[in-house]
Amino acid sequence: MNLVDSSGWLEYFADGENADFFASSIEDTEHLVISTVNIYEVFKRILIQRDEHSALQAVAIMEQGHVVDLSSEISLSAALISCKNKIPMADSMIYATAKASKATLWTQDIAYEALEGVKYIKK
Repeated sequence: MNLVDSSGWLEYFADGENADFFASSIEDTEHLVISTVNIYEVFKRILIQRDEHSALQAVAIMEQGHVVDLSSEISLSAALISCKNKIPMADSMIYATAKASKATLWTQDIAYEALEGVKYIKK
């Protein structure tokens, strides 16, 4: 299973320099896990940068994977991860979702670089 961080989704949608790094995980929707936090972050960023229609199109692509809601269990795990690793709330929620789903986290966000189960590429 794979979970692509918001930075990866945005890179993919913008066809940025690292888009190919994320493409295989994103396009393998059968093994793709989506955190609801990712949906929030990607929708908001595209809404600000473009428009609501573009943001909704991006979410429709994301929802082709398996969306994992933020449960109490994931929230508690995220709090522990945040305290232990000194990472922000949203990042810890995304990482906790990946861990709960037994998914590899694909990212270009340096906050995750040293964590177990992460495939990181420098931005």
